Amino acid sequence: MTHNDVLRRIRYAFDFNDSKMMALFALAGYPVTREQISAWLKKDDDPALVACSDTDLALFLNGLIIDRRGKKEGPQPAPEARLNNNIIFRKLKIALNLKDDDILEILALDERRMSKHELSAFFRKPGHNHYRACMDQVLRNFLKGLQLKYRAEKEEKAAFKWNQARK
Repeated sequence: MTHNDVLRRIRYAFDFNDSKMMALFALAGYPVTREQISAWLKKDDDPALVACSDTDLALFLNGLIIDRRGKKEGPQPAPEARLNNNIIFRKLKIALNLKDDDILEILALDERRMSKHELSAFFRKPGHNHYRACMDQVLRNFLKGLQLKYRAEKEEKAAFKWNQARK
């Protein structure tokens, strides 16, 4: 999975517009332009696509954490120079304040079954005996589960409001 793909899937799952995307980057202390956002979000076969760097995605995820959880006291963490699926997965877990059961439930939405032991291996330090690299398919299943969970919730709320307005 490319970082651009991760960025597109997160944007879609939470229905972020360009302004919200720019605000998330700004929360991490990295203002971006609408043109940069647009270039990162282009389809993979578009010649105008600009690759989203590790640092860019790390800043976006840090901004998402700040947006969802609030700014922590003291100096803000520096964005990682190198990202892997385990770090992306961990940052999303932190941003959304998810527990293991929540993650397993989200993975199950995309029909991915996993034990708590398998899941905890993704969040261990790389040198640990039980560390396991998070493969693209697991991250893809998690992002798809997020989309199924959060877009469905938003659509249900919109339908409820619409029905209330009709009464």
